[in-house]
Amino acid sequence: MKITLAPMEGVVDSYIREILTDIGGIDSCVTEFVRVVDQLLPPKVFYRFCPELKNGGLTPAGTPVTVQLLGSDPEALADNAQRAISLGAPAIDLNFGCPAKCVNKRSGGSFLLQSPETLYSIISTVRNAVPPTIPVSAKIRLGFENTDLAIENAIAVESAGANFVTVHARTKTDGYKAPARWEWIGKIRESISIPMIANGDINSIDDYIKCVAISGCPDVMIGRGAMARPDLALQIKHYRHQPNSPLPWSEVLKLVVHMTEEMTRDVKTKYIVSRTKQWLSMLKKEFPEAEECFTSIRKLKDYEQVKESLRQRLISHSAIS
Repeated sequence: MKITLAPMEGVVDSYIREILTDIGGIDSCVTEFVRVVDQLLPPKVFYRFCPELKNGGLTPAGTPVTVQLLGSDPEALADNAQRAISLGAPAIDLNFGCPAKCVNKRSGGSFLLQSPETLYSIISTVRNAVPPTIPVSAKIRLGFENTDLAIENAIAVESAGANFVTVHARTKTDGYKAPARWEWIGKIRESISIPMIANGDINSIDDYIKCVAISGCPDVMIGRGAMARPDLALQIKHYRHQPNSPLPWSEVLKLVVHMTEEMTRDVKTKYIVSRTKQWLSMLKKEFPEAEECFTSIRKLKDYEQVKESLRQRLISHSAIS
């Protein structure tokens, strides 16, 4: 069983990766996508998306962080893959799954799922440009508007030399609408021989069990589930033998506070406020207390006020416990 922390643009950054990998259960992470057009990007861009490059491509907990690239120019992607590796990236992932309009209208992300030949060209060019010891993977969806090319796309990924493929069990048109179609992961798995990672709607231990039963794929990628339940990966890892007690809200609130404090090192306080509200909003799915916490700071714009509100809640929860 391998659990990967998903790349979520504007959500899962180095601060979140540090917090979640420190909890445990996560075997690898993938960065937010680095957009590649037609030129070699400077090192500062890679360091911005993946500060872990300065630590050998590892989070402080020692979890490897794959650099994800998005684009449609094979040579430009290959050049930037080489640069990422020269800076310390342990692996390269190619994004063919992003459903965002701003990405698709520029012939990127899931738009490319309409052409298995293009997937093959991009992946094979990148694979041939980097050392064989460096894993190259691809993240795909079931298709663009439908699943007609789902298996053909996966075969193209394998034929191009990818070490493994992550499949988000929805089409671009599906967006993030539930439910994810895990049965398609099973169909694709029967058609290729490289390892697969299942992605989509794995938000609990029960979801994981159902996904494995339907898809036959024990390796998964989690994103929103991990943001709503920070110890989800650890819970999944131990559910068969030594189940872990779920993190209580008081501990989760400490993680939120820790994130805000860590971000003050190099992030504008306005952004910290918005990120804090964002995470609390995602935590509401699993923790009723997050709703109250979010409501208390919803109208606040000043970081110091947000910080004090969170501090007071920490004190009150500590007193109760």
